[in-house]
Amino acid sequence: MLFDWVVYFLIFNYVLQKQMLNLGIITMSSHIATFALKFPVVFFSGFLLQKYVTFTLSELRGHVQLYRYLVVVLINLIINYAGLKLLVEIFNIYPSVSNIIVSTFTVFISYAFQNHYTFKAAKPNDNENSKQILHK
Repeated sequence: MLFDWVVYFLIFNYVLQKQMLNLGIITMSSHIATFALKFPVVFFSGFLLQKYVTFTLSELRGHVQLYRYLVVVLINLIINYAGLKLLVEIFNIYPSVSNIIVSTFTVFISYAFQNHYTFKAAKPNDNENSKQILHK
């Protein structure tokens, strides 16, 4: 999450320089453009950290985990987008601070989904291999 905050801050302040992003057919506000630009970096780094550091006991295949991770991230994207729009445009809270507030909220939602859905670990009685490992 700290990595997310730093990437957001750097893109917002130094890449976009707090300016709107004109793509020709659409102009994105700086806080939403920053959110879109940081997504690929945070998505893949987050998946790898959760797979190999946080939820190492999952026996699900990698492509299944990646698909499920994407589903959870899409839910979080909707929450993040709505939260940023609300906090920045309605409550006039500085974008980097708004990002911290929204991502702190979504981390709890994300952890619950990742733990019980994306990287669900096998229960001890799910298969014979698990039973054998426990008895050794």
